[in-house]
Amino acid sequence: MDFTLSPKIDDFRKRIRVFVEDKLLPLETDPASFDDHENITGDLLEAKRTEARGKGLWALSMPKDRGGQGLDTVGMAACYEEMNRSIFGPVVFNAAAPDDGNMVVLNKVGTEAQKDKWLQPIIDGKVRSSIVMTEPHPGAGSDPAGMMLTTATRAGDTWTVNGDKWFITGAEAASHFILLARTSDDPRKGLTAFLFNRDQPGWEIVRRIPIMGPEEHGGHCELKFSGLEIPDENRLLEVGDGLKVVQIRLGTARLTHCMRWLGMAKRALEIAGEYVGEREAFGQKLIERESVQMLLGNAAMNIHTGRLLVMNAAWKLDQGDFARKEVSMAKVAVADTLHLAVDTAIQLCGAKGYSKDTLLEWMYRYARQARLVDGASEVHQMVLARFFQDEGLDFWQWG
Repeated sequence: MDFTLSPKIDDFRKRIRVFVEDKLLPLETDPASFDDHENITGDLLEAKRTEARGKGLWALSMPKDRGGQGLDTVGMAACYEEMNRSIFGPVVFNAAAPDDGNMVVLNKVGTEAQKDKWLQPIIDGKVRSSIVMTEPHPGAGSDPAGMMLTTATRAGDTWTVNGDKWFITGAEAASHFILLARTSDDPRKGLTAFLFNRDQPGWEIVRRIPIMGPEEHGGHCELKFSGLEIPDENRLLEVGDGLKVVQIRLGTARLTHCMRWLGMAKRALEIAGEYVGEREAFGQKLIERESVQMLLGNAAMNIHTGRLLVMNAAWKLDQGDFARKEVSMAKVAVADTLHLAVDTAIQLCGAKGYSKDTLLEWMYRYARQARLVDGASEVHQMVLARFFQDEGLDFWQWG
């Protein structure tokens, strides 16, 4: 088991660290860098994206012949962690959700014509994208196969979509959408995935749903479909392969969340470490106190545990495995670790950590979503329990 990064990947990682240090961290202390939804402003984002592209740090997960860097999942793990040392990092490098996950699945399952039309503009940074799955009660949430209510009905070479969706990340800023809808009552092959553009008639954004925040660009929106027509040529894979599309997308997408969260968790401890290294109380620097050391050490250990889980899952994905068990373990553990690291950092920084003088309160609000997005922690624990029931001692097999 060799955890040494290849020279190529480590070079990318080091260059990303320098870019984040020099170009992004200074922006976070300037209120003018933030838009109304507490993310990087549009003009600043485009300027930094141009710089990142010029440094050869753009769209790391995409093939070189389409303008990316061709990194495998292990390489993404090392580099995405470095990116999210800054809260602005992933979106600057075109590695943020939901675009990153959408690019990955379109690159894997799209036809060449679909890649040219729907994928390439996302890689180029000309458009943003969104995936449209989740529905209001009693519709689909963690159980899309059994609960999906949005329908796509075929007439000739055209599908007509009707239904309601919500908490659709990035929808307000997106131009390209991946949509999951019911096309039959088959319990396993009842869903199909489609592509549509924001300019097509027959759908609308009902509202941008207010959340604890901060938000990704485009927010989290409620959508209504009332006769959206989609040509059959804009169907992904075969009719009934919707769940397959989702599994291919979410396996990597869930893990890239974890990669980025580890970077944010490390940054939180970095902020706390600087503070306790300077702050004195009762004749001692805080870092010299055993209670402080225990808090820092525990959080640091949990981050390292999360990194090992992520790297294991990344390696499995690179071997062609769905890595469902490994991704679920990483998703549960790293979501908890992000919250622990930020909470620990706030505690150690005291009132300063609770204020807006540091980024910790921004991170704390952001961290709470980690146990919900791309499958609640409890759902992933159910998945792991089923694996244990099926595998017994082989749950912990090597290789």
